[in-house]
Amino acid sequence: MNPEFWHQKWHNSELGFHLLQVHPLLQRYLDELALKAGQTVFLPLCGKTLDIGYLLEKGYRVIGAELSDKAVTDLFASLNRQPVMTDWQGGKRYQHGDLCVFQGDIFLLQSGDIAAPDAIYDRAALIALPEAMRARYARHLLTITDKSPQLLITLEYDQQEMDGPPFSVGEPQIKALYGADYSVASLSRKMILDHEPVFRERGLTALYENAFLLG
Repeated sequence: MNPEFWHQKWHNSELGFHLLQVHPLLQRYLDELALKAGQTVFLPLCGKTLDIGYLLEKGYRVIGAELSDKAVTDLFASLNRQPVMTDWQGGKRYQHGDLCVFQGDIFLLQSGDIAAPDAIYDRAALIALPEAMRARYARHLLTITDKSPQLLITLEYDQQEMDGPPFSVGEPQIKALYGADYSVASLSRKMILDHEPVFRERGLTALYENAFLLG
């Protein structure tokens, strides 16, 4: 997918993917990652999610990766943090205390940049990518995190009824992408279309939200 697509989304404030609350599935299943205070959670394609503030309040360090500089500056502003900015090979690094976000191309991020985080939380990264990019993304994520355990949230629907993003990614696709490196446990699968009228307007007749633990 062309990066300009996402830059335009942020520029035009077309942020239907941005939740105005901490994700309920993160709150419900965070303990499944068995993290200790001070350990690090990596959020790929993090945007300005409120989940970051929640993780920080829980006592974890957070590393994010995000293409949009506007998303990153909005994130730090929302947390009332003034970051120190430095260059990295893919863009700008924003750092303040226990929060570090790499703005730029996630595929240029290297394992040495994030030093094997203790867990990954993917709420909107995998489903933001078209099928042709997902295998590359999954391999890259495995490489840079040294196969850290992962809490993964996806959406699932009939892809013929609606073009993504977000794209439909169900358990068979998760196992195809990650099954050789993780055990894949389904934590929940819930119909959410009644709570997401915008997707009904886009033509969907069913929409499921899935949570997986990869470990």
